[in-house]
Amino acid sequence: MKEECLICGAALEYLEFGTQMECAVCGRREGSRTRCVNGHYVCNDCHMDGMDATLGLCLRSTSKNPIGILQELMSQPFCHMHGPEHHVLVGSALLTAYHNAGGSIDLPAALAEMVSRGKSVPGGACGFWGACGAGISTGIFVSILSNSTPLSEEPFGLSNQMTAKALEQIGTIGGPRCCKRDSLLSVLAAVAFVREQFGIEMEVPDVVCEYGAQNNQCIGIRCPFSKANQKNNP
Repeated sequence: MKEECLICGAALEYLEFGTQMECAVCGRREGSRTRCVNGHYVCNDCHMDGMDATLGLCLRSTSKNPIGILQELMSQPFCHMHGPEHHVLVGSALLTAYHNAGGSIDLPAALAEMVSRGKSVPGGACGFWGACGAGISTGIFVSILSNSTPLSEEPFGLSNQMTAKALEQIGTIGGPRCCKRDSLLSVLAAVAFVREQFGIEMEVPDVVCEYGAQNNQCIGIRCPFSKANQKNNP
């Protein structure tokens, strides 16, 4: 199994209350509840180092399949088994597929905004906020394509409905967290929502997870994307 700390490979631990920690990469001090058992802390920005490549990959894509786009993004060196980078990647994959399926958006500007907003959702939000960042990313996606603001009427409602639908799917499966599973669930929820609310049909293939062996907390057959589950449901 792949370990979790980017510095030493040890398992992560989650503290009940936040405390000031120093990033082992850049030296920034900030409050966090997450570190490895050896005391190493890596800030969100350093965890997502290299994510600028997301824009280029998305802008070059002609795919209407957000799952395929997401899987390509998750295969890049900047993406780890778990981490806040997924809070950007979910919405980026959806914006790209939406655009390629005929959705009317300024894709470069939308992707830049997605990166900016998604990076503000910290790691561990799934457990500490009760709102997984992958699910929140779908709400950001809808807020961008609908030009939602806190003063909007219908776009405001649609954005919050989208987040709620994604979080419902994530919450129904339950924990422990898996950024891959929660990202896939969120994208599938968004595809159905966009079809219903915006009339844009994105492509979705059958989804089988390839990350189980890398996830120390994999839930196995309880995951709808596990290989074992696929064998039991031909």
